[in-house]
Amino acid sequence: MLGFRFSALSDDANVDPFDRLFKIFQELLLHTAGDVGEALAWLNELDRQYNLTSDAYGIGDFLRDLEERGYIRPDRDGEGGLGPTRKMEISLRQKSLDDIFGDLKRAKSGQHKTGFVGRGDELTSDVKPFEFGDALDKLSMTNSLKNAYINHGIDEFKLTQEDLEVHETYSQSQMSSVLMIDISHSMILYGEDRITPAKKVAMALAEFIRTRFPKDTLDILVFGNDAWPIDLKEIPYLEVGPYHTNTVAGLELALDLLRKRRNPNKQIFMITDGKPTCLKIGKNYYKNSFGLDRKIVNRCLSLAMRCKKLEVPITTFMIAQDPYLVQFVEAFTEANQGKAFYSSLEGLGSFVLESYKKRKRKK
Repeated sequence: MLGFRFSALSDDANVDPFDRLFKIFQELLLHTAGDVGEALAWLNELDRQYNLTSDAYGIGDFLRDLEERGYIRPDRDGEGGLGPTRKMEISLRQKSLDDIFGDLKRAKSGQHKTGFVGRGDELTSDVKPFEFGDALDKLSMTNSLKNAYINHGIDEFKLTQEDLEVHETYSQSQMSSVLMIDISHSMILYGEDRITPAKKVAMALAEFIRTRFPKDTLDILVFGNDAWPIDLKEIPYLEVGPYHTNTVAGLELALDLLRKRRNPNKQIFMITDGKPTCLKIGKNYYKNSFGLDRKIVNRCLSLAMRCKKLEVPITTFMIAQDPYLVQFVEAFTEANQGKAFYSSLEGLGSFVLESYKKRKRKK
């Protein structure tokens, strides 16, 4: 836990003691990559320093409640350890959503707006004659009654299908996204934790899509020397490895995943803190951590242009602002005609949300 500082928790008598400890425990779980035992050990240490518990409710009571409420379970290896349950994973995603994106509410599916009219939920100022299959709740009663008066008169008033008009609505589209997470060694270099905020963003984005855009798809992958897809449930347990940064492998896998998605609206998010330093050529790895290697950079730029031709924009979130890295990202973004953000760890989540909400396609 080198590099983290904890301060005294302001006590609120109205807060349930379980809820107060649970928020701290969730944060510790993210920092320990889902290791319940280590998280509990740190919770005990924090309790020793800051008196988080009382005689009426101790860590033992909290541990019992965690098990009874279905957040942790005995490990299946039979060695007496504890592991998080699916309920805990869902709670971590929801916490990340609350921490980063604020008080979002569940919305109807297909909420990505386009510039075209068609079947959707948002009304335009235009109306059109009613056709079979049009939703009756979109009827323009004022226009329909006006047409009836004109067509049939007041004395023999009647309302027929020919009199009806309905409001036009904006067509709303679906989106297929891939989120790339850098797990190279630099994500914990110099004692600075960058992987935990990246995990929070990934979980928050997934929860945001699941609740606000349930028909959208999100594939998640990690990249170091190689790239491989992961399940949503694996994100809390991600750990940085002794890896270089093979951005090319991550982009190639992202395109493979998107190729399987049939809808025309596709995009890639890439969260990274370092320059590309690795390529895989056949069975061998080509590595260079010293500066920007022309061979590696050119492959990255070629892939960026390939994504542009396929109409797949890439939004890069660079958790660093070194001048030579900024220069590379600018060239990469120009080649793809995508977006780039040079973010502090605190601002990363809001950038992801804004980029996802503003991404629009007109197909």
